[in-house]
Amino acid sequence: MYAIVDIETTGSHPFANGITEIAIVLHNGNEVEGRFETLINPGIPIPGYITYLTGISNRMLADAPSFEEMAMNIYRMLNGRIFIAHNVNFDYTFLKHHLQAYGLEWKPKKLCTLKLSRKVFPGHHRYGLGHICRTLEIPVQNRHRAAGDANATAILFEKILSHGGDKVIKDFLRKDTHEQILPPNLPREEVNNLPYAPGVYYFYDAKGKIIYVGKAKSLRKRVLNHFTGLNTGKKRQDFLRNIYKISFTECPTELTAFILESVEIKKHWPVYNYSQKRFDQMYGIYSFQDAKGYQRLAIDKKRKNVETVAQFHLLNDAYRTMWQMVREYELNPHLCFLDKSITPIPEFPDVSQYNERVKNAVTKIQKADGTYFIFEESVFGKKQSCILIENGKFYGMGLLPENLKTSEPELIKPHLTCYPENEVIPVLLKSFKRKNPDKVITFENEPTELLNA
Repeated sequence: MYAIVDIETTGSHPFANGITEIAIVLHNGNEVEGRFETLINPGIPIPGYITYLTGISNRMLADAPSFEEMAMNIYRMLNGRIFIAHNVNFDYTFLKHHLQAYGLEWKPKKLCTLKLSRKVFPGHHRYGLGHICRTLEIPVQNRHRAAGDANATAILFEKILSHGGDKVIKDFLRKDTHEQILPPNLPREEVNNLPYAPGVYYFYDAKGKIIYVGKAKSLRKRVLNHFTGLNTGKKRQDFLRNIYKISFTECPTELTAFILESVEIKKHWPVYNYSQKRFDQMYGIYSFQDAKGYQRLAIDKKRKNVETVAQFHLLNDAYRTMWQMVREYELNPHLCFLDKSITPIPEFPDVSQYNERVKNAVTKIQKADGTYFIFEESVFGKKQSCILIENGKFYGMGLLPENLKTSEPELIKPHLTCYPENEVIPVLLKSFKRKNPDKVITFENEPTELLNA
């Protein structure tokens, strides 16, 4: 027993929009049992572009019943039947939301004729209702009106059944299948290929552009979580409609997945990633030699491709560190751009003597966070995951051969992939280091054996 439905609405998401028309075709799997259609007054004005698309105007709906008046009648027709629509989740979320608003709990099994068509009639370029109906020579009267589209969907459903679609339908209705929760344009195979392993996943739009990057402890579980629930907000609905393809990169640990996600977001700048796309201004302490030969220190905004002595998220932290260097190594504040009222170095006529103090200060600050490794067991067999932080800066990460038994940076580097550091990675690493001291090995200029080697 099926209810084949099409609705027209005032917009693309149910939270702030209403239903203007609904058509229901009752079908027993062999033939049509009944039809129902009605205009509905949504209680809000219809946008001009919707009227242009559907032909439904505010005047036409002035005397139409409200959804509240029709809710119980609609519920009785739908309840207990398998709900069918072309791009089913659109119609389902609208009806679910509005029925729920009047206290009617409706949890049907669902079938999507768009997804069924992909399975039963493979190889076509497009599967939108208009396109697939033209391809299969299904007549459509009153396109973009509820009755016209519902009747066309009913004929499409019958064609699916007549072309051996029974098995596909049973497969779609199985409790353990994820088909009905997937975005309308995403083939199930894209999810079936995902492993239960840590990694980074990428969502692509119809043009093959990356629109979202995420990280996961379990790739398949995390991706499926994107598609569950009844969030009817416009952003989420637009997001789901734009997902056409998924790719992924497996990572040896959850931490390496976190780091790679951050790198990839900064690289691709996906439209649906928000949290890491803010511009966070960083500051650096820079060292340079002036015309008189003095080695000077200065605080400035972090610039690309310019080496820093140290870098900071807060300007106050940079100044606090600089003053600490000045006091500890008796540097001249004027030459550090801290106090312009102090004359340059009267107590150090020997430039090399002063420069040696600067060198010692720089060496200490660079070694403040030190050089250390994070070693973790990998999901890839016996190989160890390794992350290298060199002189307080993220260098890279990778997998080490089983027979490599050293923590000498120069011997490990060839096995690592270098990645650009950003403002997120140091925070991740410091948090991990604080919580997992047993997985951290500090390099003290003397080679040591790896833990658990």
